[in-house]
Amino acid sequence: MLARLWAPSLAGGILGSLAVTRFPERVFENLVPWLLLVATILLLLQRPVANWIGAHAHGAPPVSTVAGVIFFQLLVAIYGGYFGAGIGILMLSSLSFMGIPGIHRMNGVKTILASLINGITALVFIAEQVVVWKYAAAMALASIAGGYLGARTARRLPQARVRAMVIAVGFGVAAYCFYKRWA
Repeated sequence: MLARLWAPSLAGGILGSLAVTRFPERVFENLVPWLLLVATILLLLQRPVANWIGAHAHGAPPVSTVAGVIFFQLLVAIYGGYFGAGIGILMLSSLSFMGIPGIHRMNGVKTILASLINGITALVFIAEQVVVWKYAAAMALASIAGGYLGARTARRLPQARVRAMVIAVGFGVAAYCFYKRWA
C-alpha cells in the first residue's frame, strides 16, 4: 500500500505547499468542512460502501478502487500541503477501502503518509522562506510528542473504540469548521 501511495503523497504535498505560498486562503476555505464531513461519513459507512464497491478486508481491492484511492491520496496530499487539518480522517476513510485489516494498521499507513506530506511541506516552506522559526521548534516537539502519545494510546484501545473516537472527532472537527466558516 505504501508503495502505491508515497508518490502521490509527496507530489500532492509539494503542490499544496506551493499553493499556500502563492494563493489566498479562501481558495480552500469553503471546501474544508465538506471534505471533513464526507470523509467522516465514508469512514462511518465503511462496511456497506466497501461491500457495494467490492472491497474486502481479506482480499485485493478492485483495480478501480485502487486507482480511486491513489487519486484521492493525491487530492488529500494537496489539501494537506495547503491546510493540513483533518488529513488523517481523510486518509483513513480511503484506506478503509484498500483491504487493510483493522484501524490500527490503517493508522500506521496513515501516519507514514502524513509524515511524508508534512515533511515535504516543511521542506518547501523552508525553501520558500516562510517559516517563522521562533515557533517552529515548539510546534515540531509538540507534534512529535502528540503523535507518539496518540499512537501509543490508540494501540492499547480496542479497534472499535478507536474507530468510534476517530468518527466522533471527524464530526466534531467538521462541525467546528462549518461553524467557524459560516457563523
